[in-house]
Amino acid sequence: MPNSNRKTIFTTISIDKETAALVEKICKRYSLKKSEVVKLAFGYIDKAHINPSEAPESVKSELAKINKRQNDIIRFIHHYEEEQLNPMIRVTNSIALRFDTIGKTLEALILSQLEASQEKHKAVLKKLSEQFCNHADVINNQSKQINALYQIHQRDYKKLLHLIQLYSELSACGVMDSKRKENLKTEIGNPINA
Repeated sequence: MPNSNRKTIFTTISIDKETAALVEKICKRYSLKKSEVVKLAFGYIDKAHINPSEAPESVKSELAKINKRQNDIIRFIHHYEEEQLNPMIRVTNSIALRFDTIGKTLEALILSQLEASQEKHKAVLKKLSEQFCNHADVINNQSKQINALYQIHQRDYKKLLHLIQLYSELSACGVMDSKRKENLKTEIGNPINA
């Protein structure tokens, strides 16, 4: 009758002496109990999907199978690289080159437009400068003319004042000062004739 206090129920299996020696050897090598070795071995066989009735032919053949699997994986990676990644890289590169070309073309176009615009602005500014210079010359000439007219006006004004003074002296001269009157008439004639 099984013990109800125990959680695990143990069973026994019979093995030959050669297998028992192998189990002992593995137990000593890895410091395990016989039950642990058996449990781990069966767990490994189950996880690896190994059929224990089909014993491996040799380590070389097993390594060859593993190498074949690795080679299959490497071939798949190379195939995927050739079929998927390389075309994507080429397309991406061509798109990048197109964008670069378009960017350079746009840059050149913008720079040429800016240069043309600057040339137009320079031409307009030059024309405005020439017009302002022409207006300044006209204003300077008119200023000189006004100044010359002012000088003439000042001179004529002085003459007029001098004449008024001479006429007032002439009118102040009496009948007796005929010589002074003649001198005054001569003096009055000089500025008028000049």
